Amino acid sequence: MTSAARRPSGELESAVLETIWAAERPLTARDVRVALGDGLARTTIATILARLHAKGLVLRVRAGRTYAYSAAVEDTAALTARRMRTELDRSGDERPGVLARFVSELTENDERLLRDLLGRPQAPEAPEAPGAP
Repeated sequence: MTSAARRPSGELESAVLETIWAAERPLTARDVRVALGDGLARTTIATILARLHAKGLVLRVRAGRTYAYSAAVEDTAALTARRMRTELDRSGDERPGVLARFVSELTENDERLLRDLLGRPQAPEAPEAPGAP
């Protein structure tokens, strides 16, 4: 593949995740390749799946001599939230400043939505199973 034909960074990962989200069962690299249907090498798909697994975005289980993959995040909103949280965690001591800057740059509608979300009562925590530490 020439550099002119390369996909933008992250586009193939997104396509693979969307394929996994659409599936009703765990998929192998071969399954993903067939679903994408654009002539990508199996090794390319296997590499993308390994990267997604290393990032904690997909789970894998043995399926014969290969792995079958399922989503560890349920949708694009959860994926974006995870990315935002990762960036916030990387900010270290700058966390208060990062949050303040983020909030100050929200649109009025986003600010109203965030206030509504923050004002909702939190869901009760699930009770611990008997004998749990």
